[in-house]
Amino acid sequence: MRYVFSLFVTLLLACGSVLANGPLLQKLQQIKEISGIRELKVQPYTEYYEFWYEQPIDHNNPSKGTFKQRVLLGHRDFNAPMVAILEGYGIYSPAESELSKLFKTNQLTIEHRFFNNSKPEGETPWTDLTLKQAATDQHEIIQALRQKIYPNTKWISTGISKGGQTTVYHRYFYPQDVELSVPYVAPINLEKIDPRLEKFLSKLGGTPENRKLLEGGGKDIKWQIFDFQKRCLENMDKLMPLMQELTQAKGYSFNKVGGTERAFKLTILEFPFAFWQWGNNINEMPQPEEDDYNEIFNYLVKVSSPDFFDDKAIENLQAFYYAALTETGMYAYNTKPFKKFFKDEPEPIITFDFAMPKGYENAPFNTQQLQDINHWLQTNAENILFIYGGSDPWSATAVDLKKNDKCRKYIKANMDHKCRIASFENLTRSAIIKVLKSWLTGTEVEEEIEEVLIY
Repeated sequence: MRYVFSLFVTLLLACGSVLANGPLLQKLQQIKEISGIRELKVQPYTEYYEFWYEQPIDHNNPSKGTFKQRVLLGHRDFNAPMVAILEGYGIYSPAESELSKLFKTNQLTIEHRFFNNSKPEGETPWTDLTLKQAATDQHEIIQALRQKIYPNTKWISTGISKGGQTTVYHRYFYPQDVELSVPYVAPINLEKIDPRLEKFLSKLGGTPENRKLLEGGGKDIKWQIFDFQKRCLENMDKLMPLMQELTQAKGYSFNKVGGTERAFKLTILEFPFAFWQWGNNINEMPQPEEDDYNEIFNYLVKVSSPDFFDDKAIENLQAFYYAALTETGMYAYNTKPFKKFFKDEPEPIITFDFAMPKGYENAPFNTQQLQDINHWLQTNAENILFIYGGSDPWSATAVDLKKNDKCRKYIKANMDHKCRIASFENLTRSAIIKVLKSWLTGTEVEEEIEEVLIY
């Protein structure tokens, strides 16, 4: 998901000079797969550790070797509930999560296999990057800690965006690992290029309801966005020197996408998705009568940064692209509305195949697995509460629970990809928390909760 591309930052964490020799540390040291334990200082936890958990590269064939997976553990109390954050990428932050704050829990954070430092040495074995292998990584860590350190606590799994997907997939393969799950803004795509994404985006900003969300005046917001894209493409001669200047200043390279000019065109095509995903302000958009091309360029790259298509950025997130284009699904760019500017493109649909690892460009996509997961969500899945922002393009492929009343879905209509439980108005937020508490304690959900905003 696009939001993650700006999230890989160096985290400066304060480290204790000497490991506290308490019962938690002793228990961690007794798990043979754990090594490299390092104490961190993260509030409000009484103890906080980083460690590495040794995993098979292939859980079905241990002879392939192992890799070490980065894990963080924040501790309050051995009897407090545990929130397990299942990252879809590298670990973004050691900080206390929304759920940990709400329920005063311990917190476990697991980096996804083959991201950041959780990689095997040498060439990445891409065929071992699967939903099942990743879910088994998480299963092994959760079970080790549940059995040997936290046997008397209730567990909540959670994740954001691709981490939300990861949370769903883990529950699908290992439904008994945790008592409940909260995936935030998690797309449940059903195809390699799910057409619902383009359909949703083509309508977003074109209805009276959408116009109330972002006041811009004049045309429907979707047409203002379209006109801005068209204006950028029509004035490539004026904007490309600015793109070249930015490329040189930032040290970008765009070989994987086919050069700087194509990267700039892709940046323009990405603009609507980025605009809606992050809730940008239409009032900041340069007006049609303005001819300050520096202002036009600056607004474009503020909303849709070209670094999305930089060679290093693509390489750093190649595990995301491999997963998206073999198992989890992605969106694409339709050039038909701007066909006169894309005459050199062989196809009217531009996919992200350019981001695949070399030699895997034609890897098959596992559509059946997505269909199976979707069927499970609509029938047998239980105690999963989904959170979505209604103006987030990824909500186009939000879960459809149909008649499965064992799970819940809440949508905040005027929110983007940053939607969290705290984003909802008081009544709905209270209902969400009551549902989660009822699942956590094993009590019945009060009937009046059913009448609150549930989709």
